Amino acid sequence: MLAQGLNFATTRDGARLAYRRHGTAGKPRIVLIHSLALDGSVWDGVVARLKDKADLLVYDCRGHGASDRKAGDYTPRLFADDLAVLMDHVGWRDAVVAGCSMGGCVAQAFAGAYPERTQGLALIDTTAWYGEKAPAEWRQRAETARAKGLQSLAEFQTTRWFTDAFREANPDVLEKYIGIFVANDPDCYVASCIMLGDADLRSLMAGYKMPVSVIVGEEDYATPVAAAQALQQGITGATLKILKGRHITPVELPGDIADELQTLAARAYGKA
Repeated sequence: MLAQGLNFATTRDGARLAYRRHGTAGKPRIVLIHSLALDGSVWDGVVARLKDKADLLVYDCRGHGASDRKAGDYTPRLFADDLAVLMDHVGWRDAVVAGCSMGGCVAQAFAGAYPERTQGLALIDTTAWYGEKAPAEWRQRAETARAKGLQSLAEFQTTRWFTDAFREANPDVLEKYIGIFVANDPDCYVASCIMLGDADLRSLMAGYKMPVSVIVGEEDYATPVAAAQALQQGITGATLKILKGRHITPVELPGDIADELQTLAARAYGKA
């Protein structure tokens, strides 16, 4: 059983990525990529449910969590290249790649750039394109963070992340993720926002030949059900699962996400 502490790998441009290994060696390999301005802990509930069934790699993207706060021109491809280096570092030739929200954009970029290393693809609460107004809207969010501080966006974020019922029932969880959010480096947050606003990964969809699972919360209004349906329709053979949650379903519904990932891993590794 793997239960490593915090480790680091160095990217091609010298940034250190923080990561942890969990689970069981020899089981299906799954890498888990978190959402904007959070960190790998969004997967804790999923990890707890999969640790006996998978070999898991959880990391903090550059500019997030315990990874180097190295700002600059962020792109999904840069983040995908970071993941390739990290997989080399831990000795993984391939994996099921699962990403939530921003992590889903990174997962798409990785599958496009490294199809031979992508055994399966889980696109959770995400999109290939935020729309024509996205560059301006994401830059406005970034400007608010820079001018007023990240704390000014906390309520905006939490109502997007979780359903009303979940927030009311889990104030400790809410407090935890607000703490992670406001601890972000403003420059890295701005760079990440601009990356997402400019991202257009639609041209990659037709090229995905691996099993793909698209998952979304029915109350998600950040990347709504229509965005998930567009992914499913654009990717040959993709499945779509709509859950009773909002935008960060790995936290709100870890059991459902774990079940979906286990099913995808079985398909990807030829056991279903």
